[in-house]
Amino acid sequence: MKRRRPTTVFSLSFLDVICCGFGAIILLFVITMGQKTKQITNLRIALERIIQQRVMKLSEYDIRSEEIKLMLSIEEETAKKRDREIQDLDAMIAKLKQQLNDKKFSQDKLLVDLKTLMKEMAVLQVDIELEQKVIKPAPVGVPVESNHIAFVIDTSGSMRDPSTSLIRSHVVQKFEEVLDSYPQVDGIQLLDADGHFLMGRGMRSRWMEDNPETRDYMVRAVRLYPRESNSNPVPGVQRAIRALADVDKEDFEMGIYVLGDEFTGKSDRVLKDIYKMNHTKEDELIAKINAIGFPNVIGTTLSLSQSGLKFANLMRELTYENGGAFVALEREKLKVIDRENRDRYPLPPIRRRPTGPSIIFGP
Repeated sequence: MKRRRPTTVFSLSFLDVICCGFGAIILLFVITMGQKTKQITNLRIALERIIQQRVMKLSEYDIRSEEIKLMLSIEEETAKKRDREIQDLDAMIAKLKQQLNDKKFSQDKLLVDLKTLMKEMAVLQVDIELEQKVIKPAPVGVPVESNHIAFVIDTSGSMRDPSTSLIRSHVVQKFEEVLDSYPQVDGIQLLDADGHFLMGRGMRSRWMEDNPETRDYMVRAVRLYPRESNSNPVPGVQRAIRALADVDKEDFEMGIYVLGDEFTGKSDRVLKDIYKMNHTKEDELIAKINAIGFPNVIGTTLSLSQSGLKFANLMRELTYENGGAFVALEREKLKVIDRENRDRYPLPPIRRRPTGPSIIFGP
């Protein structure tokens, strides 16, 4: 009897089948996983691209945010600067308002002072009637007691006729009136405000003989004098005292007449200097100083008005301290004089006479 071999469940063939089955499954799994891996890879790439775009957007947002912060910082700094400028402007406006108020106050005060001085000038602009010791009274109201007279005449632009540049007719007439109030004197002389003698060559620094020809030429010299002096008669007064005063001469009485309209200096020092110069060691008066004020600059611009008022104040004090008188003339009367004497006084050129003093202008 044949002997059978025992049956084995897990035989080699079975293992082969099982292995093949597992291999097929693995192969299918591998094939399937390969496709999934490609999808996953594509998905990963797409996600990475999206992430990269988002990161770029975030970077752009960060940059924009920094720009906005910078702009805000600049705007804040500009606003602070603007606030500081506004504060500075407010302070400057307040300061300017204060200065304006101060200026207005000073102007109001100056106008009040000016009105006060104008009132004083109005009071002074009246011919003063003084008792004279001569038969014929002085037409301009000044003393005529001297036997030697010197005239100091302001020949600046304000004393001249703008149309002809000659000394104004009313100035010449007032000079002639004072001259006529002295029928006869021992000596006579004529200076401008700077101290230059109007009658030159041989007639400087000494008294001229008083005669009709000399007086006629003096009137012409005043009218036609070409040199414009400064608006300050003080040098002329000082020169007249230094050059012409003769205190040792017996019966010497000197009078100085100032004809002007302006003074721009300081009066205190002038008053002291002239008082000292015009008095001897025994405190005796050397020359009586009189003055006639012309309102040529009063009522024009403010600065010129001040110089005219300063002249009036100086002459008032100067004549008072030196034995004379000050007369301020009225504007309207002078306008009438100019109209009435338009053709009375000579016009250049002039003809020299064969006799009498020559009109040679010089310092």
